[in-house]
Amino acid sequence: MIKLPSAQDLILKLENQIKLILDDSTCLIGIPTGGHLIIKQLCKNLGDHLNYGLIDGSFYRDDLDISGVKIKEKTSNINFDIENKKVILIDDVFYTGRTIRAAINELFDYGRPKEILLFVLVDRMKNELPIKPTYSAYELNNDKGDYINLVEERNILSFEVKNIGR
Repeated sequence: MIKLPSAQDLILKLENQIKLILDDSTCLIGIPTGGHLIIKQLCKNLGDHLNYGLIDGSFYRDDLDISGVKIKEKTSNINFDIENKKVILIDDVFYTGRTIRAAINELFDYGRPKEILLFVLVDRMKNELPIKPTYSAYELNNDKGDYINLVEERNILSFEVKNIGR
């Protein structure tokens, strides 16, 4: 079984890195559901002067038949202009890069950012596309087929690890 650091510790590392690059053009956009949980936490600590949003790239996935991703209602919520902004995409776990590619595709439906940076809690280091996190709070080189997910239970964030035995 995979042993991961505390989700709260990793979010604090992520927050500290974000503080180093914040400027007037920065906005934070989370990828549901883990990115949304992280954004909620960051909002408390970074304040309301930043624009926060959600981007759900499910409709842009190229692997729906094998990924297990279920398309529901579109859950993107970006109610501010991202044109020429520094967008920091936030997600819990980076694995193949397909979720990020899909999110970026949808992000361009909202405008053309100045730059897009990717911040994640855990980088599984198994990308299938030429996409990598700008910053990861923790790197995990493990290919046991475990599924890692950030969950919230009683207002506490933690990682859920399931063995799906690939």
